[in-house]
Amino acid sequence: MNSAFVKLLVSDLARSQAFYEALGFERTQAEPPFVRLQWAGTVDIYLVSPPSARQLEGRRGMGVLVGIRLESSPNGLDELLLRAQAQGAAVEGPTVQPWYTREVIITDPDGYRLNFIEPA
Repeated sequence: MNSAFVKLLVSDLARSQAFYEALGFERTQAEPPFVRLQWAGTVDIYLVSPPSARQLEGRRGMGVLVGIRLESSPNGLDELLLRAQAQGAAVEGPTVQPWYTREVIITDPDGYRLNFIEPA
């Protein structure tokens, strides 16, 4: 079985976990220094806390866009947008793209950009 996942180094594991769960990710595993989260049973994201002796400096995620396709539902992207705004997240969109998708980009507390996509 092939699978893909992304690991994100975060500055505050508890804060990041709460943020992702508020968006709708489900925690499937938590064993410090990481938390495994899943979106709709298809996308795995690992939040990883660096060792305490190592400080994270600067902006993370520069130039990286983590893409997540939403299942077709009438309010999927709109509900997600409301959840993100309730968390005080920076949000770009929604934007209808010429390739027939509707997209929103949500920035997490560490600056990682999540690109949620649904058919337009």
